[in-house]
Amino acid sequence: MHELFIKINDFFQAMGVQGLALNSFIESFFLVPPPDCLLIAMDFANPNKSLYYALICTIASAFGGGVGYAIGYWGGRPAFNWFFRKGGKEKFEAVENLYNKYGTLAVFFSAFTPIPYKVFTIASGILSMNFWKFMLASFFGRGLRFFIVSIFLMLFGETVKQYIEVVILAVTLLIIAFFIVLYKKRKSLIKQ
Repeated sequence: MHELFIKINDFFQAMGVQGLALNSFIESFFLVPPPDCLLIAMDFANPNKSLYYALICTIASAFGGGVGYAIGYWGGRPAFNWFFRKGGKEKFEAVENLYNKYGTLAVFFSAFTPIPYKVFTIASGILSMNFWKFMLASFFGRGLRFFIVSIFLMLFGETVKQYIEVVILAVTLLIIAFFIVLYKKRKSLIKQ
């Protein structure tokens, strides 16, 4: 699976900006590598276009989220279960609980964080969330995520290149910590 993801990422990278847009669009409703990897590589290669790349990612990803919403709206639970065969029922219930508790903010946080955004795009359609609120939360969540990465690399890219191993380790540890906290929180919600 890892080799397949590398090949897919290489395919998008070979297409340049169009590949970045396509990757961002598809990743919002289907299992492909996150566009962050390609965005980071393009930011490193051409820092003066970092904001442009972030804008491309944001727009394409938000429109891809709209496609995910449509899949959920018209395909319903069968479509969700087909896309997320492993643990689909549990994923949907978790998303539904987050919607009931946080509403539109659940979409915003899924768009901004490493939580799989595609799960929320399709579930939003199934749950008939207000489409325009969904798009607004998607646009701002995705935009915040991609612009933070691009602005950071635009300002500190050369320094980051020198310490890339340390940065990768730090980011990996942060992601692991996030998922541990999320897992513990989910476990405590299930007990209630």
